[in-house]
Amino acid sequence: MDNQRVYIVTGAAGFIGFYVAKRLLETGNQVIGIDNISDYYDPLLKEARLALIKEDKKFIFYKEDLVNYKGLKEIFEKHQVDQVCHLAAQAGVRYSLENPFAYQKSNVEGFLNAIELAKEYKVRNFVYASSSSVYGNNKKIPFSESDNVDHPISLYAATKKADELIAHTYTHLYGLPTTGLRFFTVYGPWGRPDMALFIFTKAIMEEREIDVYNHGKMKRDFTYIDDIVDGVISSLDKGYRYEIFNLGNSHTVELEYFIECIEKELGKKARKRYLPMQKGDVPETFADINHSKDKLGFDPKIGIEEGIKRFTRWYNSYYKRASR
Repeated sequence: MDNQRVYIVTGAAGFIGFYVAKRLLETGNQVIGIDNISDYYDPLLKEARLALIKEDKKFIFYKEDLVNYKGLKEIFEKHQVDQVCHLAAQAGVRYSLENPFAYQKSNVEGFLNAIELAKEYKVRNFVYASSSSVYGNNKKIPFSESDNVDHPISLYAATKKADELIAHTYTHLYGLPTTGLRFFTVYGPWGRPDMALFIFTKAIMEEREIDVYNHGKMKRDFTYIDDIVDGVISSLDKGYRYEIFNLGNSHTVELEYFIECIEKELGKKARKRYLPMQKGDVPETFADINHSKDKLGFDPKIGIEEGIKRFTRWYNSYYKRASR
């Protein structure tokens, strides 16, 4: 990677955004971080992530909402931006059932503001987060980028598909290079508290019941954060004219085995409450990563056992510190 490029990273206080900003800073780049520090989950966790990268003088942070076009434009105006890595979004499939307008605002309006400014300020590359949820109830396993994704089963998935269509339009009309990354169940230290690993770990530690959906017959392609960041950085480096890539571990893990791995690391048994499948959820995700391997050199290395070990170590040390 060439040194001293200027990157805007939206969602810089978020899970993936924090790690991407950190990696870009470590390789000598300047990072303009943007985040609204929403209270969708604990803002203290977001602030703690930011504190780790704010020490770097090459990092400039703006607390701004992507829906505020004027505020966003002022940031682009102030800095000579080379590339945009757009990772800010309203996340979560289940939350979208209760708060639909949060998704329209952040994931459609916010996305359009970011890509419009990227076009206006002639950035060299616009890399953005899509999601494995765009595949819906895809019957073909594993999921490939060439599969039809016209049948989302959650509003979250529909907004991510909309982002892919908007990006295609901007590439076609204005020649803006865009790369969409379909992330598959990202996990690891500093992860999101609304994700299964965090929820299960906390409940098992506190000896509370965990809700196990679809009676445990769920399979997920859990992908460790460091592997995801490798894929994001490669997408920024390559700068393809228009691409969509799956970023997944390409191994599907049964929910019951996932829980066993957590139990092993914590030395405690889970108390399980088996429930039917939730609306908007899918029974299995599984990434075909041949395209990503071929064009990005994407090669995930961390298996679920090692990944959960790293997460539980972080969880214990973070919450010990927080309780002092």
